[in-house]
Amino acid sequence: MSKRNKPSAPYHHFTKTQWSALRADEPMTLTREDIKRLRTLSDPISLEEAEEIYLPLTRLLSFYVEAVQGLHNVSTRFLDTPDQKVPFIIGVAGSVAVGKSTTARILRALLQRWKSSPKVDLVTTDGFLHPNAVLKERGLMERKGFPESYDRSRFVSFLSDIKSGKAHVAVPVYSHLVYDVVPGEEVVIDRPDILIVEGLNILQPGELPRTGKPILFASDFLDFSIYIDADEADLRDWFMERFFRLRETAFQDPTSFFHRFSQMSEAQAGALGKMVWETINLPNLLDNVLPTRGRADLILKKGQSHMIEEVRLRRV
Repeated sequence: MSKRNKPSAPYHHFTKTQWSALRADEPMTLTREDIKRLRTLSDPISLEEAEEIYLPLTRLLSFYVEAVQGLHNVSTRFLDTPDQKVPFIIGVAGSVAVGKSTTARILRALLQRWKSSPKVDLVTTDGFLHPNAVLKERGLMERKGFPESYDRSRFVSFLSDIKSGKAHVAVPVYSHLVYDVVPGEEVVIDRPDILIVEGLNILQPGELPRTGKPILFASDFLDFSIYIDADEADLRDWFMERFFRLRETAFQDPTSFFHRFSQMSEAQAGALGKMVWETINLPNLLDNVLPTRGRADLILKKGQSHMIEEVRLRRV
C-alpha cells in the first residue's frame, strides 16, 4: 500500500504489484481457455491479469461474505427470528465499453469455484430497461441507458425480493440483437448464495424526499460494489473499436436492430458511432455514471491498454 495515503483519504491505493501480492495462497481455478470464453468482444484480458487482479478480489470477497453472514446471524439471534440464507449481492458499475461484463463473468466463474461451491447468479440491468414502445411514447429512445430509461421501481423490488430470500424471482430478458426487452421472456433467479448485478447506474442514489420519508435505492441492497474506471478518451476509443467489430459480426445479421450500420461505408459508420458516443454515452457518463464512482467499495482503474493499473479500496 502506498505510503502517500493520508489517514483521512477515503481509499487505500494500490499499484497492480501491491494488489497482486494480496492474493496470498488463493488458487487460480480458471484456464486460458476459460478467460477467452468469458471475455467480451473488445476486452483483451489475459489469464495473468485475472490472477493479479481478480484472485486478490475473490479472497477479499470471501472475508466480506463471512462478515455479512456473521452480522446476519447476530441480528437473527437478537430478534429471535428464523435463520435463513441471505444472498450476498455484488454490484459492478462503470461506463459503456469499459469492460463491466467481462469483470462480472470472470468474477462469477471464480466465485463458483470456491471450495464451498456457492450458487452464483449474474444479472444485468438491461432487462429492467423500459420496452422500446414505452421509451418511444415518452420520448426517451435517444436516452436509452440514462436513469429515466429504466423501470427503477421494478429493479428495486427485484433486489428486495432477492435480499429477503424469496424463491423464483423473475427477471425480464433483454436482447441486444433486437435492441429491446423480449416480451414474455424471463430468467428466474432462485435463492443464490451470491448475486452479481452489472449495470451503468446501479450506484446512483437518486433524490431524497424532502419529508425525510425512508426510501430505498438499488445501491442499498449491495453488500459490495465495484466501479470499473478509465479515462474518457480511452472509453471513446474502446467504444469505437467495439462498434466496428460489431459492424463486422453481429450487425451483419439481417434481424439485428443495427443491421443498417453494416451496410454503410466505413466513414459513414464511423461518423454515426462518434455521434452516438458524443450525444448519448458521453453525457450519460459525465452526468450519471462517473459521479457514482466515489460511492464504490472498490475502484479498478484501467489504462490505455485496457489493463488495470491501479486499485482503490474503500477504508472501513
